[in-house]
Formats: sequence, structure tokens, C-alpha cells
Amino acid sequence: MAVGVPENDVFAAADAVLARGERPTVERVRLELGRGSPARVGGLLDQWWARLAERLSGETRLPALPGEVSQAFVAVWQQAIHLAQGVAEQGVVEQRKVLIAERERVAEIEDQARQDAAQFRQQATEALAARQAAELRLADLELLLSQRQTQIEDLQQQREGLLHERREAQQHNQALQQDLQSLRLKAEQDLQSLRVKAEQERVAQESYVRGVEDRAHREVDRVREEGKAMTIQLKAAARQVEQLQRRIESVQTESSQIQQRAAAQQARADTLEQQLIQMREVPPAKRKARVRKTPAAQGAG
Repeated sequence: MAVGVPENDVFAAADAVLARGERPTVERVRLELGRGSPARVGGLLDQWWARLAERLSGETRLPALPGEVSQAFVAVWQQAIHLAQGVAEQGVVEQRKVLIAERERVAEIEDQARQDAAQFRQQATEALAARQAAELRLADLELLLSQRQTQIEDLQQQREGLLHERREAQQHNQALQQDLQSLRLKAEQDLQSLRVKAEQERVAQESYVRGVEDRAHREVDRVREEGKAMTIQLKAAARQVEQLQRRIESVQTESSQIQQRAAAQQARADTLEQQLIQMREVPPAKRKARVRKTPAAQGAG
């Protein structure tokens, strides 16, 4: 509604309400006007009541009339003024009630506004505290994530180192296997050569024995000596074969030990890889507990 309603319009509306025989009130005058705020209309209505008393007092000055008529008219007029003043006073009382009600309503609104402001301040304080707590939690989570990332990188480096050692062990094992195979082939070749040589010498000896049967008696002593020499050579060849066999067994033992170490390194690499996978799958809340146990576990390893 418009705030600046003219006072003449308010006075005219009040006169119209009074002319209908009704008491001018704020709501009736506003209804007559069709506009105007209660505070504006109420203030102007107070002025109208004050001016109405002045207007009624001015109307008591009548022209010269017969005494009885003048007295009767004055009595009627005074009675009307008295009634009007009663109506005016009643209107003022009701207007004061309206103003008191408005003040109370404004006071309630202000009190509610203060309560809302206090509640909003409390909510703002709680929101700020919650934000600070969230920021602290985020900082803790970022620190924990950094620690987890560092541990993952360390595990990856350990895994790469173990894989490198495993590859080197495999290469060394392959080299030993090749050496062992070469030694086996060489030993078999040497043994075969000794066998062939012994067989050739045996065949030659038999041929010689058969060729010199007629000189057997004369050559018995010489043949025995040669037989002894041949026996010594065979024993020496047997000792060589035995040495080669022992060397082959030593190489096989060393190869078995290297295979065991390689298997242990492979098991350790597999264990670290499983720990790495589990560390990635475990939720952040459970990782923290495992992280505290990790240094002890690594020290034990």
C-alpha cells in the first residue's frame, strides 16, 4: 500500500464514515479509501478527531434566534458535541490499542529476529568449527595418503630389487647349469676316450700276446711289467674319473643351493607383492593400523 496518502483524502473518508452514522476507525477509513497504511491512516485519524472537536466547537456560535429556539438548538448541539467527543475518545482508545498491538507485534518480530540472528550466529560458529574440523581431517588424510604413497613406493622399490636379484640368480643358475652340462659332456667324453683307449690298448695287448705266444716264455717278465704299468695307468684314469665325478657332485650341490636361494627370494618377492596388493585394497581407516605394524614387520623380515 502507498505510504504517502494525502491527509485531505483521509479526512474526507472519515467524514463519509461519520455521515453514514458509523464511528470512524482505522479499518473503516482504509476500507473507504481503498488504500493507506494503518500507521499513516491512524495518525491522520487522530488529527481528524482533534479537528472534529474544533469544528464542533465552532458550530456552537449560532446566529440570533429566538431565545427558546436558540436554547433548544444549543442544547441539542452540545449533546451532539458530547456524543461526538465520546465517539472520538473511543476511537482514540481503539487507535491506541491498535498502536499497542502494532508495537507488541513489532517487538515480537524484533525478538524473533534477535533469536534468529543468535541462532544464525550459533549455526555460523558450528559451521566454522565443522569446517575447521573437516580441514584438519583433510590434512590428516592427505598426510596419511602421503605416507601410504611413500610406503607403496618403498615396497615397489623392494619388489624391483628382489625381481632384479631373482633375474640375476636365474642367470647365474643358468650359467651354472650350462657349466654343469659342459662338465658332464667333457667328463663323458673323457671317460669314453679313456674307455676307447683302454679298449684299444686291450685289443693291442691281446694282439701282441697272440703274436708273441711263441716268445711268451722269454717275454713273460717284460709283459708283466708292461701289465703293471698298464694297471697303474688304468688306476690313474679311474682316479681322474672319480675326481670328475666328485666335481660334478659339487657343482650339483652348489646348483641346488642356488635354486633354494632363488626360491626363497621368489617367495619373498611374492609376499611383498601380495602385501602391496592388500595395501591398495585396504580402506584408509584400516591402513593406518597396518602402517603402524609395518616397521616391526619389516624389521622382522
